[in-house]
Amino acid sequence: MTALEFSYSLKEVSPSLKPFAIKLTKDLEDANDLIQDTMLKAYSNRDKFAQGTNLKAWLYTIMKNTFITNCQRLARRKTFVDTTDNLHFINSTSEVTENLAFSSFAMKDIQNAITHLDDTYKVPFLMHFQGYKYHEIADNLQIPIGTVKNRIHIARKELKSKLSIYGKN
Repeated sequence: MTALEFSYSLKEVSPSLKPFAIKLTKDLEDANDLIQDTMLKAYSNRDKFAQGTNLKAWLYTIMKNTFITNCQRLARRKTFVDTTDNLHFINSTSEVTENLAFSSFAMKDIQNAITHLDDTYKVPFLMHFQGYKYHEIADNLQIPIGTVKNRIHIARKELKSKLSIYGKN
């Protein structure tokens, strides 16, 4: 398929992409941007399209993957822009003040929970927490590596149980 034929095929199929783009983005302008990104990617990768297959399905896949990638990029950035005239960043970390009392209580509870672990589990857990590798812990304590992994797992499980109050939001 030549570039001209591919462009013509894209033009023929593109109107059918709009409802899917609107369903994904829930916004007309974002949907138009998504369609534009999809068409650009499709044209740029036209050599990867297998002639005789379903072009529309191929475009839907590109659109869905582009949308997911964009959502993941926004989630990683975690910055929301205030759309008022002054355009301040809402999540700016330069002006954040935290109440440290909660973290102080949490640290005391964590330390208390670790202190009350049985030494059989506490020692491997603390060594792992300090950065020792499983094989280093096994060598140091002269126990099999599987036992080390099991004891660390049990320690984590007990700590999770004892500190379950901090897991609830």
